[in-house]
Amino acid sequence: MTASAALRGRLAGLTSWRSDWRGLRVVVLGLGVAAFSSADTLAELGADVLVVADAPNEERARLLEVIGARLVVGDLSLVPDSVVDFDPELVIVSSGRFHPDHPVLTWAGATGVAVWSDVELAWRVRDKVQPAAEWICVTGTNGKTTTVELTAAFLAAAGVRATACGNIGVPVLDVVRDPRGFDVLVVELSSYQLHWANRNPGGEMFPHASVCLNLAEDHLDFHGTVAAYAAAKAHVYDNTKVACVYNRADAATLRMVEDADVVEGARAIGFGLDSPGPSDFGIVDGILLDRAFVEDRATTALELITLDELRAVGLDAPHVVANILAAAALARSYGVPPAAIRHALSTFRLDPHRAERVAESGGVLWVDDSKATNPHAADASLRAFDRIVWVLGGLLKGVAIDELVRTHSGRLSGAVVIGVDQEPVLAAFRRHAPGIEVLAVRPGETEDVMPEAVRLAARLAREGDTVLLAPAAASMDQFVDYADRGDRFARAVHDLLDRDPLDGERPDGTGTW
Repeated sequence: MTASAALRGRLAGLTSWRSDWRGLRVVVLGLGVAAFSSADTLAELGADVLVVADAPNEERARLLEVIGARLVVGDLSLVPDSVVDFDPELVIVSSGRFHPDHPVLTWAGATGVAVWSDVELAWRVRDKVQPAAEWICVTGTNGKTTTVELTAAFLAAAGVRATACGNIGVPVLDVVRDPRGFDVLVVELSSYQLHWANRNPGGEMFPHASVCLNLAEDHLDFHGTVAAYAAAKAHVYDNTKVACVYNRADAATLRMVEDADVVEGARAIGFGLDSPGPSDFGIVDGILLDRAFVEDRATTALELITLDELRAVGLDAPHVVANILAAAALARSYGVPPAAIRHALSTFRLDPHRAERVAESGGVLWVDDSKATNPHAADASLRAFDRIVWVLGGLLKGVAIDELVRTHSGRLSGAVVIGVDQEPVLAAFRRHAPGIEVLAVRPGETEDVMPEAVRLAARLAREGDTVLLAPAAASMDQFVDYADRGDRFARAVHDLLDRDPLDGERPDGTGTW
């Protein structure tokens, strides 16, 4: 079975909600939030939808019956007979669980069945509510969600009907079907979604503006190599119409912009914590400046906000300031005035589990940065504090942490290692920080992990230290997700401090807090 020219032509022509989707045979892989949104959309359009999953959500499974889609549950380590018998014309994939070499996707490639991501489907039907919204696309190894939320907040403060969506947790398809309509969608894109981007005629995205915030090793279990991971991220700049925003401190993002095929007239806009050049955003004398969207870029700049003002609202950590500059560049590309940016920042708060202060007692600060799910994010988190008891470990996703340990060994008072696979972490400390006391939490029941980690961290902490949960790893070996991990950390900290406030004799008898 191979795709016929007629089918290829039909798929290429499906570029609108008003196209004829009736009867199109579509397999949707998985039954997560985005996958269900894909199935729901396609069923509404009149397609014949078969959802295949290995462990479906019961509520979504019941809803599939209501919307008229079919569900097959079973082992996906092989291509199910039901998929072959269905003879699909299209496969929709929305989750990083389904690697490019997954049996169903390999089968689709071999038999000529088209593969789209949920984001491509959303782009094609974005005109359900007219006029269709502009898209601002955000990716990067770290800082995506914060930058998306900041950009949406800046736009909203200027009266623009904007919303954050995509990998942030709200499927793009849910947003494009919202009858209220929007002027701008700020879309967080993962490397998984970008891997499938702009491959199919008719499905090419044309964002108003785009950014890759940074690039560091991550998700090698999915992409295989750093080069493949970078190539996926680079798709964010494809066909950008107005502004390609890049990180001046990360040469890889500049190379992506230089190599990108963009709409004529699109500009490269740099951001960084140093002094900005013409067409850049940056900082001079503690003032965040725009030298890109001003009439005389050579000699003038617009003031956005000061570092002192950001410090007053807890937004002065260097990696957060970098995200603010990137988001400001994206918002200014849409014409948002500096006053709106300043106003939005006065009330903006970081999401939970992003450098969130949990408690302070006896001169020890406890911080939850469970969102630091890779070494690059953990590096930014560690740089924000001077003396640290570091709680780390989990699913490393094929990424080494040797450089991270070596770089920060001088600021560590100790470390507590969690996770099922601890040996790579412990080995990194033996090689690069042999003088640091490292304690390990014996893998066990989930409810026991954080109480034990917090108890061990308290043994190591001294006045002036920060106990920092910045795992540099994913959470799913022992927790539901990074939020579950952070919530359990915070509860364990409060439980410990309720029992043993850090203002008297240390519980291990080694002195006082």
